[in-house]
Amino acid sequence: MSYDVIVIGGGSAGLMAAAAASGEGAKVLLLEKGNKLGRKLGISGGGRCNVTNAKELDELIRHIPGNGRFLHSALAAFGNRDIIAFFEQLGIALKEEDNGRMFPVTDKAKTVVDALVNKVRSQGVDIRTSCPVQEVIYKEGHTAGVRLRSGEIL
Repeated sequence: MSYDVIVIGGGSAGLMAAAAASGEGAKVLLLEKGNKLGRKLGISGGGRCNVTNAKELDELIRHIPGNGRFLHSALAAFGNRDIIAFFEQLGIALKEEDNGRMFPVTDKAKTVVDALVNKVRSQGVDIRTSCPVQEVIYKEGHTAGVRLRSGEIL
């Protein structure tokens, strides 16, 4: 099968990338080397999952260790308010705690993991777990596919 986008890694970034690409109509394959999607996300924030921060963008950037200004363009394109709206559209009620930290009302990271996995599944993303990637294949300076540890080429 041919795909428009192959996402390597089924963590929070991979799930968000798969959701974004499939949401724009791309045929997406999500590959995860482990046997479960969102494993680290499921234990983040002490099992509660701090999804974002409610502070204003400039204040948020000021509190990023080191030079947080490099994140300004990324956060201007899809910032904390967008993240809040995204999760609320998935049906996850959020609550604000100390220093603007935003958590699901359920206080369970599993709520976030399940919502993201359901989102990509509902958008037709093909998912393969226990499927480690050995290498990314390039042809003429462009990404052409991946070779799995099993030897399969996609």
